[in-house]
Amino acid sequence: MAGGQRPARVKSPAGNRPVRAKSSATRIKRPLKTNAPASAKQQASETEGGERINRFLARCGLCSRREADRWVEAGRVTVNNQVSQEPGLKIKPGDIVCVDGKPVEQQTSFTYILYNKPMGQLCTRRDDKGRPLIYDSLDVAANVQSIGRLDMDTEGLLLLTDDGALTRALTHPGAKMPREYRVRVGGQVSLETLEKLRRGGFEIGEGDTSDGWEVSVDSETKGHTWLTVVIFRGRWREVRRTLETVGHPVRRLMRTRFGPIRLEEGMPRGSYRKLNRSEVKKLLDQVTTEN
Repeated sequence: MAGGQRPARVKSPAGNRPVRAKSSATRIKRPLKTNAPASAKQQASETEGGERINRFLARCGLCSRREADRWVEAGRVTVNNQVSQEPGLKIKPGDIVCVDGKPVEQQTSFTYILYNKPMGQLCTRRDDKGRPLIYDSLDVAANVQSIGRLDMDTEGLLLLTDDGALTRALTHPGAKMPREYRVRVGGQVSLETLEKLRRGGFEIGEGDTSDGWEVSVDSETKGHTWLTVVIFRGRWREVRRTLETVGHPVRRLMRTRFGPIRLEEGMPRGSYRKLNRSEVKKLLDQVTTEN
């Protein structure tokens, strides 16, 4: 939180205990001496003018924003003893928010998870087709969400948190957060193609233009090439679309680094662990430095 201030607790009527989120994952308080992400200024501004109720409930660690919208529509949420079914309602300092009659306590500690995502899982809470989800393998609270996404056929490092301010700062295009991938592509990649990828500026479909990448060749055989690629935005299927455009379809795609956090060798696919305090600090520090 900005300035290291502890968020104020929402006061509760006598006899009612505050609602808290539950999760088996270890929760970490932000280091008090660490600068908050640049987006904290925006967050403070939003708080002064009021914060949307769905974001407020998610930040308190109770649920996702979509689930919060459903709670509001169902009449389960009251603000200052008044039932509100308006999803756009703004919560201001001093407001008393209750869910099912129980006062809500604002979140003061956060969960930070590193997950080695296998292929074949979706980064979403629900899928109408019944396909496997990352949350089938994760024992985390409902408001713990992935920081960006990996598509179903991409594997590797995925960070998850319930720290909304950090997520917004890390995924904002202006942050230019480096994302490193190992990529196996069809064919041998020429020097001219490598230079084209480094320059960027060509169409990759969906009205998008390629960014300049950091790219190097790790190994190559007659049939395929392994590349290391670093991109600085997380656009939809960016790596796949870009390499397809230059004639080298992706055969395998693994994310190995997000910002300062790297996937360690030997971590089993489908396993996860909490980030330690040093890693959390590195994320917070990098966001502050980049902004």
